Amino acid sequence: MNLNELTIKEARQKLDQGEISSLNLTKACLTRIKEINPQINAVLTLCEDLAIKQAKNADIRIKAGEKGDLLGIPYLCKDVIMTKGVRTTAASKILEDYIAPYDATVIKKLKEAGAVLLGKTNLDEFAHGASTENSAYGPTRNPLDTSRVPGGSSGGSASAVAANMCIFALGSDTGGSIRQPASFCGLVGLKPSYGRVSRFGLISMTASTDTIGAITKTVYDAGLVLSVIAGHDPLDATSTPDKISDYKQGTEKTVDLSGLKIGLPKEYFLKELNPEIKNSILILAKRLEDAGAEIKQVNLPYTKYGIPVYYIITPSELSSNLARFDGIGWGLSREGIEDLQEFYKTNRGEGFGAETKRRIMLGTYALSAGYYDAYYKKAQAVRTLIIEDFKNAFNQVDLLLTPTTPHPAFKIGEKSNDPLAMYLEDIFVTGASLSGLPAISIPAGEATTPDDEKKKMPIGAQLIAPRLEEERLLNIAKFLED
Repeated sequence: MNLNELTIKEARQKLDQGEISSLNLTKACLTRIKEINPQINAVLTLCEDLAIKQAKNADIRIKAGEKGDLLGIPYLCKDVIMTKGVRTTAASKILEDYIAPYDATVIKKLKEAGAVLLGKTNLDEFAHGASTENSAYGPTRNPLDTSRVPGGSSGGSASAVAANMCIFALGSDTGGSIRQPASFCGLVGLKPSYGRVSRFGLISMTASTDTIGAITKTVYDAGLVLSVIAGHDPLDATSTPDKISDYKQGTEKTVDLSGLKIGLPKEYFLKELNPEIKNSILILAKRLEDAGAEIKQVNLPYTKYGIPVYYIITPSELSSNLARFDGIGWGLSREGIEDLQEFYKTNRGEGFGAETKRRIMLGTYALSAGYYDAYYKKAQAVRTLIIEDFKNAFNQVDLLLTPTTPHPAFKIGEKSNDPLAMYLEDIFVTGASLSGLPAISIPAGEATTPDDEKKKMPIGAQLIAPRLEEERLLNIAKFLED
């Protein structure tokens, strides 16, 4: 096994035992990035000098006897998270040359833990998409089949982990953007509860649902990363002060499923669902039942409104968040334009891509006088009903088990000209986001792709837990993974 193929747990053991150095581990990842990135376009900015420096410092700390779960572990970061002194583009032309002046809180925590930043990964521009085809710097390809998408918007991070370009990667999840690409690439994708991980330094898309999480090779690794990045942050007003658990310990506990109730939401098992995916989820449910859990069908009746609610609230919030990119304080700034309105139009017209413009227009319309009550206010009211749906379900069961996506990865270009079809990719993942709940996608085998009956690609199973119940979520996910 090459060093870059290790999990965090495996790498940690070898580093602590002196079998490898962080420098050698980092160099193996850098070599892999240079080798494979031209084919899959997962990494936008490579921080080779910084990574070598951080790896050498990590080796000094290890030799001095310091212990740490992520000390000396190389990772990649979605290019929508601020990294001081490193180009941070949000995959947009409007931020093409932007150098972040400070670190996001999660990056600060990873630096203190001794993790090694290799670079920044590609995404749908400003995280607007479900395929990583909306990047100003070209689409990312799925390393398991380069004719297919890796999912989105954290597709660069998922593709990089699947291609063994890093040991783990950070992503952001607003409406499934960690879980869906993890499913498409056969990985573990963890979305923490809203407020569990600080959003400070995350270029905001939808402030009321944005979360930062990890894409990893195992559930245990996801727990390790969460243990480091979670916690209250006074710089983030939405950060929860609730005490965090030892998530690593949560994945190591012996699981006793007797008395545990697992819900299968009827609304997630649509007739359009790939039958192989449905069967895989039911097999997992049977394994839980055989181990002592009670499997129960539950109803989430407002699930059908999840996509329309999400695609009113999200464009509304992002149209406000992106208003700052006008060429004066932030972003692309063209010279020689004397008229202020023309200056704004030119900078934003050239700087933003088609999908970002589409969402800005939708959001601005939904927030405009005369339409606010009809669209945005009503969407927030229905969002409350969706939240109540989950509360009612968790009065009956401890966890929910669902598919992550309705089908495996699709072909590049297959849906890029059909925005509505692309929006429907989020059908099983928006509910947890709108409700601020923790959710994880774990590998659940393979299924036949709709376009080729001879082709199979990875699929994911999603577990959803009550708010701030990440330890339970990881515990059961680890059981299913084993």
